[in-house]
Amino acid sequence: MGDAVSTMDFAEPLRGEKHLLARSGTAERVATILRRQITEGVFPPGTRLSEPAIGAALGVSRNTLREAFQLLAHERLAVHELNRGVFVRELTAADIRDLYQARRMIEGAAIRQAAEREHVDTSALALAVADGRSAAEAEQWRAVGTASMHFHQAVADLAGSERISATARQVLAETRLFFVLAEHTRAFFEPYIKRHQRIVSHLDRGRFDLAERALEAYLRAAEKQLLAAYERRAGP
Repeated sequence: MGDAVSTMDFAEPLRGEKHLLARSGTAERVATILRRQITEGVFPPGTRLSEPAIGAALGVSRNTLREAFQLLAHERLAVHELNRGVFVRELTAADIRDLYQARRMIEGAAIRQAAEREHVDTSALALAVADGRSAAEAEQWRAVGTASMHFHQAVADLAGSERISATARQVLAETRLFFVLAEHTRAFFEPYIKRHQRIVSHLDRGRFDLAERALEAYLRAAEKQLLAAYERRAGP
């Protein structure tokens, strides 16, 4: 982890978040804000989370911020390095495999759970697909990645369980740490937008079995692609 990332401007991405702390400046609320910034790729792996800069941007005390950092560390999103500070965590190839195993279990189970209900609302998934297409047309690849995270969170939400949704949020936040490995091109992202649409189409037709199969193939392809990118970056 290099110190160069400590020069990041925290004020701009956090400028619009301070109002969320108006009612209660708790560590949990601060952690929620930082978690979303990590999930959306604003703070990439290796970023040093500057106490003074973030504290000033959000208007919170050092103690509150340190509690928030501890929560993120517990969620495996941040790591404390002695005498250096707190950093957004950098993951390993083993982490990729473990995360994608968890995602297949969580999202696949959510689709099976949805199959037991009379009506399934797929509007959040359709919105994520539309957002991904719009971002791709504008060649805003980080936004395409964010839309993908929203899509998969919506899949987990189909289970109708807050605990499953909360678990998915943590797992997806960890997954987003790997997007730094992604090739930020249309060739990399566009196939996944098409896979999203295929899953929604199956769900809308009530073919939950096909939706789960398409999701399984999707996640295995994404895992393989990220592992290959990780190996290229890691070198021999």
